[in-house]
Amino acid sequence: MLYQPWPWYISGPLIALVMAVLILMGKRFGMSSNLETFCSIGGAGKFTDYFKVDLKSRSWNLLVVLGSVIGGFLGAHLLSPNPAVQISEKTVTKLNELGFESAGTAYLPTELFSMEALTKPSVWIILLVAGFLVGFGTRYAGGCTSGHAISGLSNLQRPSLIAVIGFFIGGLMMVHIIFPLIFGS
Repeated sequence: MLYQPWPWYISGPLIALVMAVLILMGKRFGMSSNLETFCSIGGAGKFTDYFKVDLKSRSWNLLVVLGSVIGGFLGAHLLSPNPAVQISEKTVTKLNELGFESAGTAYLPTELFSMEALTKPSVWIILLVAGFLVGFGTRYAGGCTSGHAISGLSNLQRPSLIAVIGFFIGGLMMVHIIFPLIFGS
């Protein structure tokens, strides 16, 4: 069971259970708040008031980051006997046409995330622009996808519903319009 993706009827209730415990404890879940905490630990509060936060109240969330890193490593190196990703043949064909020969064989496209790819200036530009846009969008939306989609929707927050709808619209635009413009021939 550990070597396969878990079905929704197991993972969904587990997420709901974790969210119920967090709500009862008065905590919120989200990964982007950890970036604020790391910036605060690094001394960013000396330069802007935004990063002047109570680090003790956020320290529990740093364990989530540690668990994500350890869990990701264990999942990728010990619990994934087959690195192939189950995506439709139509999607694999379309990605192959855009130059992604690793489509369906790896979770991350090696054309962007391999050590060889990092020698290309175009890849650096794409990753830096994308990183900036994700960071700006996260700050502008007041949280990340996990914070809004899991924690915010669990708390029935209207701004989170609006943000999640925006995430889906942005994702569809990226996949169907912008992605082919960037990588198309």
